Amino acid sequence: MLVAEENVDFRIHVENQTRARDDVSRKQLRLYQLYSRTSGKHIQVLGRRISAKGEDGDKYAQLLVETDTFGSQVRIKGKETDFYLCMNRKGKLVGKPDGASKECVFIEKVLENNYTALMSAKYSGWYVGFTKKGRPRKGPKTRENQQDVHFMKRYPKGQVELQKPFKYTTVTKRTKRIRPTNLS
Repeated sequence: MLVAEENVDFRIHVENQTRARDDVSRKQLRLYQLYSRTSGKHIQVLGRRISAKGEDGDKYAQLLVETDTFGSQVRIKGKETDFYLCMNRKGKLVGKPDGASKECVFIEKVLENNYTALMSAKYSGWYVGFTKKGRPRKGPKTRENQQDVHFMKRYPKGQVELQKPFKYTTVTKRTKRIRPTNLS
């Protein structure tokens, strides 16, 4: 006999699965912009410098987001510069040419208000955040509930998804077929 538990919280399971790299999941690559709630602009990876001053469709605001785990661990790379968004041990956002280190891995969290927050995988509790002027905030000064760390994913102007959207059909009520009558 199976007993169903109410109010089961799967966050712990997802968090544990997110931490482990697996060879089963295939790497996914998506292209989009991250719109900053505070600056009203998009995150830019300008080589070693990071800002949130990019206009919609700006070539430096186009980000390639790589996922290669079950959960929500991502690496973010500037499409134009090929530099990765990383957070160093002081909590400063920097661009690095090689995104292999744990400093360049972020955990994507979808918040209750439908914004996305990016928490450092190496430094738990430190988030990617920007001021109203688009300057990066240091990780230790950020919290999940601050508007500074809230982002919205947007496709670049005139850009369609790299992956084709899932096509589905609607199921409608079947109607009776009318058999032809013999007129003999």
